[in-house]
Amino acid sequence: MKEFQQIIQAYKICQENDQKAALATVVKVDGSAYRRPGARMLVTEDGMLTGAISGGCLEGDALRKAQSVIFQQKSMLVTYDTTDEDDQKFGIGLGCNGIIQVLIEPIDASNPDNPLELLKKALLNRDRAVLLTFFSLKRSKEQQIGTKLLLKSAKWSGDESPIPSILLEEVKRIAGQIEVEGNNLIKTYTEQDELVVFYELIKSATRVLLFGAGNDTQPLAKMAELLGWELWLIDGRKSYATEGRFPSAFKILTGTPEETIDQVAWDLNTVALLMTHNFEYEVQVLKRIQAWELPYVGILGPKKKTFKLLERLQQEGIQVDDRNIFGPVGLDIGAEGSEEIALSILSEIKMVLAKKPGSNLRSKEGPIHEENVHG
Repeated sequence: MKEFQQIIQAYKICQENDQKAALATVVKVDGSAYRRPGARMLVTEDGMLTGAISGGCLEGDALRKAQSVIFQQKSMLVTYDTTDEDDQKFGIGLGCNGIIQVLIEPIDASNPDNPLELLKKALLNRDRAVLLTFFSLKRSKEQQIGTKLLLKSAKWSGDESPIPSILLEEVKRIAGQIEVEGNNLIKTYTEQDELVVFYELIKSATRVLLFGAGNDTQPLAKMAELLGWELWLIDGRKSYATEGRFPSAFKILTGTPEETIDQVAWDLNTVALLMTHNFEYEVQVLKRIQAWELPYVGILGPKKKTFKLLERLQQEGIQVDDRNIFGPVGLDIGAEGSEEIALSILSEIKMVLAKKPGSNLRSKEGPIHEENVHG
């Protein structure tokens, strides 16, 4: 998400400077690759790069091809096949073992439905969106349809005209399902001359409700910014919860839980951290947020403290589903000090939201990444 915002900002600068640009997007991966479908890189006519489509090995070659796309104003589908052990023949030393399809599209700034304008719309608010990109491996040497449609808040935008009319109803139906509860999907339509559609789910940045503005939470706020997460800081102490101490906070609220909780916005991509070191304050916070059914509520302190918090709520007749309560907060990585504890906490949040076990990758059978569903 942070990378998307950086690309949009770079695109804005291109517009201001009347610069031409192209967008490279990983649209399909078979086997092993550093980046997955949806990774993007903006290339300007003077060779500036924003974003990445690999760990650094594809960018040089993609830059040259993107500048050709800018000059010709025609899209290009590029295949990087690294399954051959002698990948040095590419001159880019990939060191991977997969086939990576990269779509490079010219950006027409005058077109309100160009790929980056659609991406901007997808990021406008926290509603889920589905971005549709069309390409053909069978006709890889020809002009590609490209990124053409966006579904957001049950409304469509983009250009339908290049899409086969017989296929339009079907792709809209599938996109509608993904917007509600799905994930990325790459589907090949054999009856349409093997046209491939990349249905890309665009989700909002993780929102962190951080209750606690002590010195120990400052490293966590900084790390959350590095991840591109949106941090809301809530504390009862005005002298602690300040922009000077937490410059990366998206919003700062000060006051009692009764005064602040009603001002908090939340959704299914929101998590909460109780790190105030104030038991009574956190009782009131948990009392108010437990009904939100957030996917993750972390409580700093020993397990006994979490038991006491839940016990207090039960005594007041409030039954809490503790499946999303994580106390003590964080992964067991031997963390000491506020920086390492912050790393432990943010890692656990990522693990929970991604529905992963948090185990060592070396013990995992099969590829690191889950395969995108192909149909």
